[in-house]
Amino acid sequence: MGVALVAGFAQTALLMMLVVTVVLALFFAGYEASKPALRQIMPTLVLAALAAAGRILFAPIPDFKPVSAIAIIAGGTLGRRSGFMVGALAALASNFFFGQGLWSPWQMYAWGLIGYLGGVLADMGVFPDASAPRGRRVNGKDGGSAPLASRIGRSERVKAVLLVAFGLLSGLLYGVVINAYGVLGFVRPLTVPGAIAYVAASLPFDVVHGVATAVFLLVLYRPWTLRIARVVRKFDVRCR
Repeated sequence: MGVALVAGFAQTALLMMLVVTVVLALFFAGYEASKPALRQIMPTLVLAALAAAGRILFAPIPDFKPVSAIAIIAGGTLGRRSGFMVGALAALASNFFFGQGLWSPWQMYAWGLIGYLGGVLADMGVFPDASAPRGRRVNGKDGGSAPLASRIGRSERVKAVLLVAFGLLSGLLYGVVINAYGVLGFVRPLTVPGAIAYVAASLPFDVVHGVATAVFLLVLYRPWTLRIARVVRKFDVRCR
């Protein structure tokens, strides 16, 4: 996008659309070439369906959607490829409700990228281990249902903070990809001030998206990760 602003290319939007579409096609082809078993495909499709349904359910609230959070959880539990597929398929499926258009590949790529990065960070050990014991009891009961941030252990608390921080930043990351589409496709003439004005106007929505992702991660991460981990251990469905 920066090159386009400097050089003033007229057909940059079309070129970038081609690049994004090729990246999606290559990733889907790579996933297919890995010949995943049905037991590996089903959890990915279920999470993608839940993410799409969640986006539709929260349609009345602009940019307050669970898609990024579910894609991150998928990447962390099923592997980075599955994280990408969940984000991309959720965008594609939900857009049959919201409407398909030139924005669809960009949304697929943006949510897929968030899920993929979630898998990368999980592999690096950045995210908390939802199965780790909490070490204390709450109201006479095991603390397993307490909020994520209340877990015992400094390292796990730090990881919980990092998880929420990534949720917040994912909204901005999504905004970077979608704003690239908006700037290249709709800002005419394509100038630096015009691009800055467009991005500034979209920033509040990106912040809401990030806050929503953090909130959904706080609510969903531990219970969903525990349940998905059982499926992973039982059926060996994780893929890289």
